[in-house]
Amino acid sequence: MRKVCIILILFLFFVPIVKASNISFYKCVDGDTAILEVNGKVKKVRFLAIDAPEIKHGNKKADPYGDEAKIYTCMKLKMAKNITLEYDYNSDKKDKYGRDLVWVFTDGNLLQEKIVEKGLAKVAFLYDDYKYTDKLKLAELKAKKRKVNIWNNYNYNEYIILGILFIIVVIICIYDKKFRKRATNRLKKKIYDKASSKLDNLFR
Repeated sequence: MRKVCIILILFLFFVPIVKASNISFYKCVDGDTAILEVNGKVKKVRFLAIDAPEIKHGNKKADPYGDEAKIYTCMKLKMAKNITLEYDYNSDKKDKYGRDLVWVFTDGNLLQEKIVEKGLAKVAFLYDDYKYTDKLKLAELKAKKRKVNIWNNYNYNEYIILGILFIIVVIICIYDKKFRKRATNRLKKKIYDKASSKLDNLFR
């Protein structure tokens, strides 16, 4: 009996919490949110670790590719023969709006990964070490390289060059005292000038 209890505890601890039974598509919301019917109950779910462009809300215009993201997500959910939801141990189960925070699988494929790969969402809201973030980051890197959809103006090489320049500046600051002093003085002057400008505006 003791061995059975230990096995059950280990099973519950290491196996992710998955809601796999009786899940069906109910309604579209946007590129990273949907309403699903789970075991007879209607639930609004927010896809974990991604952020899709916003659709039109009232007088606020849709972001570029917001409608495309919604259409793609809805199509994948509508056409799926099997939808599975998985909670992440390192994430809250619900967000501040009461939506379930989940990994979504359609026919065995991680939907978040597919959306990011299509350039219809960014990897975002990483508050801990989530289970599938490495997959998402790789998918995002592929989308950036292909300059697909939201990344169509993304210059991958420019960011590499800027990153290299930043590293060089940091190294110089560490090993060159004169350069470090000049850089520190410039930064202090900028902060002082901004503070003085704000104070002048305040007392005018």
